Amino acid sequence: MTSQIDARLKELGITIPAASAPAANYVPFVKTGDLVFVSGQVPFVDGKLTAWQGKVGKEFTTEEGQACARICALNILSHVKAACEGDLDRVVRCVKLSGFVNCIDGFGEQPKVINGASDLMVEVFGDKGRHARFAVGTNALPMNVAVEIDAVFEIR
Repeated sequence: MTSQIDARLKELGITIPAASAPAANYVPFVKTGDLVFVSGQVPFVDGKLTAWQGKVGKEFTTEEGQACARICALNILSHVKAACEGDLDRVVRCVKLSGFVNCIDGFGEQPKVINGASDLMVEVFGDKGRHARFAVGTNALPMNVAVEIDAVFEIR
């Protein structure tokens, strides 16, 4: 039997990537009680960082930053799926996203960039994808990536 979320993903043409290994001394997610805390995810595609290095406002437009944030969100979902033992129907809600945008001084469209991730959560989970969040700019991120996002989910 196909889960509701798997059917929704298929309808949207979205493929959740395989969960990546951590890049340093941490775990990709922690489950405690009914919460899953997903470590910061960067725009790895097929386990590699082949693009998305640089600053939004210089190397990337706001719209390109949104695409980057969407990739980070897909990577978040890969870890949530692992935490749910493959069953995303166990997600009660996306509680919070924390978005970091590597950007030039004076750039003020961080919320628009992180919408790339927020919009994906709502596309996939509907109202259960609506979440609290912050979106901040920074002068640097690991590996010079344009965006990094972490998340908190409630599961059953």
